[in-house]
Amino acid sequence: MSDSPMKPKEEEDEKQEEKQREKDEKSQSDPLSTIVWGAIFIWAGLVLLADNLGWLSGLGWVAAPGIPFPFTVHAWGLIFTGAGAIVLLEAVVRLVMPEYRRHVAGSIILGFVFIGIGLGNLVSWNVIGALVLIAVGIVILLRALGWKV
Repeated sequence: MSDSPMKPKEEEDEKQEEKQREKDEKSQSDPLSTIVWGAIFIWAGLVLLADNLGWLSGLGWVAAPGIPFPFTVHAWGLIFTGAGAIVLLEAVVRLVMPEYRRHVAGSIILGFVFIGIGLGNLVSWNVIGALVLIAVGIVILLRALGWKV
């Protein structure tokens, strides 16, 4: 009879240990997310370093094809654009490599939102907002059609 009050406590401890093991296995079996976040932080540091050293000021008045006025390169715009590209690259890797496959709809949407934020000083928000909505709609349609996105 003295064993019965201890069983729920032991079962709870075992459940906690199992959850911790699953969490550890997941982080070890999927290093891609960790690599992506590390790459985003490295990219942000490199861009901020280049901006602080004045290397981005040389790009300040570059006339791009299709843009009728010179634009200013902003560090945060580059950071967000690069982060969006890195997140989209992660989504592509997850779709191509079966060992890292999982749903990537959220990553695709986040990547396009980051790129939209980054390009905010180059392109009108009217255009960026519409493109982000189109990208979200495409992801929703692909999932509805059975793609593992």
